[in-house]
Amino acid sequence: MTLDRRTFILSASSALLASSVPLNALAKTAPREGGTFVINLEPEPSSFLFNSNTAGILAGQVVEGLVEYDENYKPVPALAESWEASPDGLTITFRLRSDVKWHDGRPFTSADVQYTVLEVIKKVNPRAGTAYKAVQAVDTPDAHTAVFRLSEPSPAIWAVLSSTEAAILPRHLYEGKSPLTNEWNNKLIGTGPFVFKEWQRGDYILLERNPDYWRGRPHLNRVRIKTITDPGARAAALEAGEVHYSPFSSVAPSEVSRLKQLPGLRIETGGYGIFVPQFFFDFNLDRPQFQDKRVRAAFAHAIDRQALADKVWFGLAKLATGPIPSAQAANYTSETTQYPFDLKKAEQLLDEAGLPRKADGVRLRITHHTMPYGDVFKRVGEFLKESLKQVGVEVQLVNLDLAQFHRTIFGERDFDTFSTYYAAGADPQFGVLRRYWTKTIAKGVPWSNGTGYSNPDLDKIIEASFTENDPAKRRELLVRFQKIAQDDLPSINLLELQHFSVVSSRVQGLSTFPDGYAKSFRDVWLEPRS
Repeated sequence: MTLDRRTFILSASSALLASSVPLNALAKTAPREGGTFVINLEPEPSSFLFNSNTAGILAGQVVEGLVEYDENYKPVPALAESWEASPDGLTITFRLRSDVKWHDGRPFTSADVQYTVLEVIKKVNPRAGTAYKAVQAVDTPDAHTAVFRLSEPSPAIWAVLSSTEAAILPRHLYEGKSPLTNEWNNKLIGTGPFVFKEWQRGDYILLERNPDYWRGRPHLNRVRIKTITDPGARAAALEAGEVHYSPFSSVAPSEVSRLKQLPGLRIETGGYGIFVPQFFFDFNLDRPQFQDKRVRAAFAHAIDRQALADKVWFGLAKLATGPIPSAQAANYTSETTQYPFDLKKAEQLLDEAGLPRKADGVRLRITHHTMPYGDVFKRVGEFLKESLKQVGVEVQLVNLDLAQFHRTIFGERDFDTFSTYYAAGADPQFGVLRRYWTKTIAKGVPWSNGTGYSNPDLDKIIEASFTENDPAKRRELLVRFQKIAQDDLPSINLLELQHFSVVSSRVQGLSTFPDGYAKSFRDVWLEPRS
């Protein structure tokens, strides 16, 4: 799904035509104006930016990128109305819209693009930042032209120019402050279809229609984002019609078959095409016991991944064979070292590593931090705890909220193991390679290299893949990457997850494009109650 520069050089007219394609063919009548769209995001974002999938949905209503992507993941204009790249791939010129204003009335200009790329995306975005590392400068010859100057080609940059990964921020509010701690992350000013109004922590976030939106007013009057932490209450609110939309598998997978039968709801798996959640188990490689690969391999052999997929995810997952998911078919290989479920092998490896069972039967005591994205991940934690108990590893589960998880894992690094997923994205460069690249060991940056794994030989392969324009040669590099990463095993690749959304039958206009989960609700509308 990587976009090369030739694919990206589109005329503004043809791109605008593509962007006018309706987002949802289900709508059979004219959109209804007005109403409040009530959604649930679990977990509640800790801020608008940088830290979670739910924060991405929230931010996507308020801020925008230079482009959007259509149903084929081809770029169409957004804040940039046209663009062109030099033949050598070292210069990219974006022509910006001249009729866009920030929500505070200030004009949007190329200075905002320059600041965002150089000071935010390159420095603190662990996903898109790898694609932008070659950008050495952003020239601003006038207020509506931004010229990217690259030190080397970056094929992957073409897939991360939308608000999902590269939302443009207002320079006049961010400059001179750390983008990770800026107060405006909690009351974001953007150029998008909705304007931030209020945030009652632990209860709701309120966004209102932008009456001066440059594309024309959205259909909805407002978007209300509710926090419902209890899964039973969340399901009840959806069934009662009190919540219209709940993305990212926010109800238990065991509930899906029942909810499918209810006339007022639908289960939607579209909109996650580039998300590709790769679920994994990470070790803190600063801990001496995990520096022995035999211990890491023993953990892998102790986990029955098929049982995990069947009993916890109810079939909404399949086994991962390595760091790159099968959905990224152009670069995927299954020919990697595998660690089948084998308790005897696990016990043997732990013995060999000098961790015999003691008198109480315990070889090792560790902590395990579960992903803070709902009860299903707590159940995953229980499954892992029982799995490792069988081979003499006693696990203490730690369940934190999102902000605490970020601080403990990526800030303080005060953990033994944790499990989570990263969105693999449209290209391995975004959601995969950052897990293994030495330069993404970034203390305090969420969703970076959590293990602390560093392999100079693998770094060379990763970095070569960043600039290789030949698809066949790039695949060769990424196949070598997969084989080494899966053999070294700093991280156990467990499952490829299938996300779903629970949607009220009243909702029309939701995008099912590959990046639909992160698109704005500007085209969403609500049918009248029946």
